[in-house]
Amino acid sequence: MGNKFFKIDNHAALEHLLTDSTKKPIIVFKHSNACSISARAYREMEKVDGVNILEVQSARAVSNEFATLTGVRHETPQVVILRDGKAVWDASHFDVVAADVMKAVESNS
Repeated sequence: MGNKFFKIDNHAALEHLLTDSTKKPIIVFKHSNACSISARAYREMEKVDGVNILEVQSARAVSNEFATLTGVRHETPQVVILRDGKAVWDASHFDVVAADVMKAVESNS
């Protein structure tokens, strides 16, 4: 993973993100290391600062918990922006574009 990514791999990390989202928008990137579309999305997300990455193969339970807590149906690749503990924006597959993510963060600041 790139230096810009912060790994989400347990319940405590997920809870921390939800709490932090009360102060600022939080970017969560759900990534599959076995998918070529996700590899393309990974390259897009490398262009964005402050990305939290949830690799579904190594953190399946956390990925499922994230979907339950946010109400956003699981897909990979997928980007979800959290604000005040709720999902306020999401995109998946070929809609994961760095410029769109940055615009969504700005509009939810």
